[in-house]
Amino acid sequence: MTTAAKGERRQKAFERSTAFLEGRGLFWVAQRALIYGALVFFAIVFVFPFVWLLSNSLKDPLHIFDANLIPQPIVWQNYVTIFQETETMGTPLISMIRNSVIVSVLGVTAVLISSSMIGFALAKLRFPGANVVFFLVLMTMMLPGEVTIVPVYLIWRKLADLTGGLIGTGTLFPLWLGGLFGSSFYIFMLRQFFLGIPQELIEGARVDGASYLRIYWQIMLPLVRPALLAVAVLEFQAKWNDFMGPLIYVSNKPDLWTLPIGLFQLNQHFGFGQFRYELIFAAAVLMLLPSVILFFLAQKQFIKGLSAGAVKG
Repeated sequence: MTTAAKGERRQKAFERSTAFLEGRGLFWVAQRALIYGALVFFAIVFVFPFVWLLSNSLKDPLHIFDANLIPQPIVWQNYVTIFQETETMGTPLISMIRNSVIVSVLGVTAVLISSSMIGFALAKLRFPGANVVFFLVLMTMMLPGEVTIVPVYLIWRKLADLTGGLIGTGTLFPLWLGGLFGSSFYIFMLRQFFLGIPQELIEGARVDGASYLRIYWQIMLPLVRPALLAVAVLEFQAKWNDFMGPLIYVSNKPDLWTLPIGLFQLNQHFGFGQFRYELIFAAAVLMLLPSVILFFLAQKQFIKGLSAGAVKG
């Protein structure tokens, strides 16, 4: 191809692009700029509180209220000090972290087992009244949690009386054991996933002599792994950040405090009179960190689990 021909092609391409930008292209560019500008704005609005929290957790007491996002100097010692101070208070931060981990892990395990079993049964097993049971499960989603606080508390208090305080109020059991009865939202979500699995898989496994328990464990659960991961992330967030439960059941037992109620008590201790807000911010960062790490590690499967379950059924 000659140089003149190449120059002519470049000229035509330039003219086409210019015409595009002068016509419909200008509207398209403006529209995209507006959309991306809005996304950047809302991203900054969403991220800024976390940046501000981290920044204040690294400041010294004299500069805690200044407007600089980059601390001068950076005081990493705040994270060591908060552990030391809570030791002297008699409510070690490491104990709060341990209790939160116990409640979160056991709560996630309990709700995964119960909700997946119930969801599998409602989706794949044929038994009289299955639709009625599913309707009742959906009905419980309409009940506000506040409605059940008092009756559930009375049940746990009675259990504490019957077991000599081994199970019930004043223990960690009320914070996670209820997960063994399933969650209506998770049951509904997992049922939608199970409905998307061909019934022929179950029929073929039954012909080969597999029990329903084996089908559930070895065939169904691996196929709904994204949904299980989504449930695990949601339930971990709920248990890790739960404030009302510990406030009701273990507020009078400092050795059983979880991080949310512990952070509240730290705010009462350091925020009024001592004004050690940098220590409160450091504890808040430590509480926030596991949830953020978990979401970023599992975000792809988490989003896949939520979106896929929404279109099945």
